[in-house]
Amino acid sequence: IWFHKDFEIHHINPAWFIPVVGTILVPVVGKAHAPVDLSWFFFSIGIVFWIVLLAIIFNRLIFHKPLPNKLIPTLFILIAPPAVGFIAYVKMTGNLDVFARILYYHALFTTILLFCMIDKFKNLKFFISWWAYTFPLDAITIATLLMYHHTKWVFFKYLTSAFLILACLVILMILYQTILAARRHEICVPE
Repeated sequence: IWFHKDFEIHHINPAWFIPVVGTILVPVVGKAHAPVDLSWFFFSIGIVFWIVLLAIIFNRLIFHKPLPNKLIPTLFILIAPPAVGFIAYVKMTGNLDVFARILYYHALFTTILLFCMIDKFKNLKFFISWWAYTFPLDAITIATLLMYHHTKWVFFKYLTSAFLILACLVILMILYQTILAARRHEICVPE
């Protein structure tokens, strides 16, 4: 799909990671239901395309016009590939090795970076794209819980609790805003 279209740099945004995360997600349950090499196949595709797309998206974010307001929440999708990649990798290998740690700490750094940009997010008008906050927050929560299970470091236990509370509050807030917007007929309308 990506190779046969006339895309321009302003067309790309973090939502392009969604199919990539889908392939990285396969091993999370795939290892239990199919040969492990099938999980490695999907994981490899996702990780390589994540790195390629990450470079393109950073190019777009740094050197070109900023994202429109309705796409700013999609920046949270940057958390998902390394967080889900960490979960999938640890599920497949059973180990917390160097590569697993790189994936986890990249996801954690991205999460911290986005929290430091809170002013960019807190005054945004509600868009359906706010739902882009939810899955990545859930992914970093699960990844942090998995880090705790492997390291037994109490810091990760408390961080998991903080992420879980935050994720639940964000989901409730977005659900509430979605219901309000639906009542006002502001969802799924032509622009």
